[in-house]
Amino acid sequence: MDQGHDHYFDHDHDHGSPHVHGTGGNTRRALATALALTAGFAVVEAVGGWVAGSLALMSDAGHMITDAGALGLALFADVVSRRPPSARASYGYGRAEVLAAFVNAIVMLALVAWICIEAATRIFEPHDVKGGLVTVIAIVGLAANIVAAWVLSRASGSLNARGALLHVLGDLLGSLAALVAGGVIMATGWTPIDPILSVAVALLILRSTWQLLKQSTGVLMEGVPKHLDFEAIGTSLATLPGVTDVHDLHIWNMSSQGIALSAHVSIARGEDWLGILARARRMLAKEYGIRHTTLQPTWPVAHAAKDRRVIPVHAADEPPHAH
Repeated sequence: MDQGHDHYFDHDHDHGSPHVHGTGGNTRRALATALALTAGFAVVEAVGGWVAGSLALMSDAGHMITDAGALGLALFADVVSRRPPSARASYGYGRAEVLAAFVNAIVMLALVAWICIEAATRIFEPHDVKGGLVTVIAIVGLAANIVAAWVLSRASGSLNARGALLHVLGDLLGSLAALVAGGVIMATGWTPIDPILSVAVALLILRSTWQLLKQSTGVLMEGVPKHLDFEAIGTSLATLPGVTDVHDLHIWNMSSQGIALSAHVSIARGEDWLGILARARRMLAKEYGIRHTTLQPTWPVAHAAKDRRVIPVHAADEPPHAH
């Protein structure tokens, strides 16, 4: 084999990243607290919305019930994502949180569609709404959502926590809309304000949900992280001293925060590889925040092959046959 150096590659990754393990307890506590607040008040709001005849309250209650399930899924995913790598999952389980965020976004889109359809029906067929009861329940719900959003905002470093925070912020907007609807109905008796505000909240939720869906899909599809410039990174590697070419470059997210890179690096001289490797590692970590790298070198060996003594394959493994 005249290119034995092709088997010499480096696989470097940082298992001690504080953003992966250090915030785990805070994230789990935040998700558990938000889950308790959301699930508890969802029941109150659902009953109150049915009694008051308010779509704004019932849609927000449905939103909160969905969020309770989403928060439970997020909490489960947070625990699973921190399991160490195994023989069956060599990269670990970091993408569990990304998958949970993706599912949350899909559920949110379905909820937005339901709210809009129900609101259209109620605009053409108005329902009687008890403005006073709607206002009281909306005030309590608003307070509960503010507390849950504050707790999650302090642990929103992961994509999973961000997805959960979006759900809670949607609940907060829903409670605020219900509060406004209750006040208008109490003051004027104009009930169409209830479904109209429901649609307004749904559209606000749609924008943030779409962003979450795009980001989680990008991670699952192993796309280049949005904040990184693929061409710039390739150029930075190719212009390192001693490097002649970079090809088969790939950059992707292993999880919402862990970025990986692999590439074939052509170099002028094989003996320079260790120095080039050290410089490449430092540059990728410092300038781009990439610490999980797999770099495989190649270098010209044609001139060395001319001076190499060719040995029969059997000579290395067995004695030559006698003739």
